[in-house]
Amino acid sequence: MDPVIVIGAGPVGLTLSLALAAQGVPCVLLDEGPGTEEVRLARTVVLREDTADLVERLGAAHLEKDGLRWSGWRSMRRKQLVRDVPLGAGPDASHDAGDSGDVRDFGDAGAAGDQGGPSLPAPLHIPQHALASALRAAVAAAPLVELVLLSRIDTLEQDRDGVTVHTKGSGTTWWRGSYLVGCDGARSTVRKLLDIRFPGRTAVERHAVAALRAELPWPGEAVLHRQPPWRGAGAEVGARPLPDGVWRLDWLLPPRGELVTPDALITRLRDSLAGWCGETPPYELLDTGVHTLHHRLARRWRVQRAFLAGDAAHLLGALGTQGLDEGIRDAENLAWKLAHAWHHRGGDLLLDSYQAERRAAVAARLRAADQSLPILRGGGGLRTLVPGAVRGHDTLLADGHLGRGALGAPPSYSHSPLAPPHAEAHTTVGTPPGAPVADVRVTAPDGTAVRLRERLGQGHPLVILVAPGTGVWDRRHWLTAGIMPRLVEAVEALPSAAELLVTESYPGASAHTVLLVRPDGHLVAAFAGVRPAELFAAARAALGGAPGAGGGDEDGESDENGESGGGERGAARAPGPRERVHADRTARIN
Repeated sequence: MDPVIVIGAGPVGLTLSLALAAQGVPCVLLDEGPGTEEVRLARTVVLREDTADLVERLGAAHLEKDGLRWSGWRSMRRKQLVRDVPLGAGPDASHDAGDSGDVRDFGDAGAAGDQGGPSLPAPLHIPQHALASALRAAVAAAPLVELVLLSRIDTLEQDRDGVTVHTKGSGTTWWRGSYLVGCDGARSTVRKLLDIRFPGRTAVERHAVAALRAELPWPGEAVLHRQPPWRGAGAEVGARPLPDGVWRLDWLLPPRGELVTPDALITRLRDSLAGWCGETPPYELLDTGVHTLHHRLARRWRVQRAFLAGDAAHLLGALGTQGLDEGIRDAENLAWKLAHAWHHRGGDLLLDSYQAERRAAVAARLRAADQSLPILRGGGGLRTLVPGAVRGHDTLLADGHLGRGALGAPPSYSHSPLAPPHAEAHTTVGTPPGAPVADVRVTAPDGTAVRLRERLGQGHPLVILVAPGTGVWDRRHWLTAGIMPRLVEAVEALPSAAELLVTESYPGASAHTVLLVRPDGHLVAAFAGVRPAELFAAARAALGGAPGAGGGDEDGESDENGESGGGERGAARAPGPRERVHADRTARIN
């Protein structure tokens, strides 16, 4: 089959190309830029623990050197510390500072799990240019990815067997692909060529941003300060650390305020540093800017063999939500489905599930942000008299930054079209069906012991047996003992190749529980013991049915609810471009 064409070599397009290549799918990555990254320390991204692990598994090196994992999170209001949340630092993960200033265990699940439970994972804060550079280096080392720079797409045509695009720039040529994914940003040319609407809200939030090197009182911790007590501070200012003593500071601006002049930004900066440190400490200003956030959601994410991902499909970012983090989740979700369809000619149900799952997840995130904005950004009113309102608002604001709740928690695909029907053999574990699995330690049949997350992204489902005691047995014994031979036989009979793993324990699971996990790490179902028929049915459903089968015709078009239907848009294509594609390809090979 022809390679997958990815348009746009930003972090999402680079991640998608690497994820496809890791699953044996060749890609052509077309980008209209020159392949260099502008160094902007005031333009940073926050990656959740799982998405940071994903890009590292795909070959992006030195992320821990270029970025910083926060050691804690502080919320302040006026002169008071409201909340202090250690990140990745033991069981007592959250504290609440009351009016008396005493620090006590917070204890509610909304902060960091139940009292004594695991701490919140530490997100990775990294400049976007450093992340993109690391991904570009990984692409350069990937033999299945061809990166073509200075190539702007201006024509997109589809037929039953693939996609043809024309590019102009340093060289004018036609390209032929099996599928196409537009990762070309908010002004996506692919989205416009597919005639997809992109409704939403403009200028939801505005922030003045500065990157500087200075010593602040909370090394390694991120800070959100609401209603700072110093004059002219505005409603909110945040400080997020980077390596080498560098900080990114964000000041929330009025939605329709005046332009921020350099003098006004310097005044804000000096006043904030003096307010936190008692006096303005020495600092080195490295970068500045004004960041405007929009909320938009594309009506469709799939049209026949063409897809949208990242900023081409959605824009978000208010209240700490992370647009790039969601874009990387798009890439992870789409990659294994395209790989399965590319290798096995999977049907529309599997490919339609990308839009059904990811669009619904991002829409829920946007809806939660839009519902929270009037509460958190509105002025005064009766809500200020409600007991506990300030603390509740602080919790809501922290959710998006810390990766929890409706604004930040990893998505769950419980209503996915790939979810199997409930069966009596299903059992309940600590992870609901459709949610990401816990990153427990697992052992492969060859004796390799790794974290579960390290086995993801290889294009095949995982079957995990919970078997206490296997860690102290010789592998030769437990491979032929108990239910293991029956489970091996059941896994070999699945409709697609799967990897069998064993774990000592899993949250909420009893001994001999069998978990079926999708290639992107979301739980399909859990079974009480070995149930070959039910395991087969669940695996078949998770892969969209039998290879080659699907919910509609190959030329079907997904509507915004993820359903397939016939469509003529983009279906007709003159024979000339395809012949030119093969001629161009032959010339390049020769």
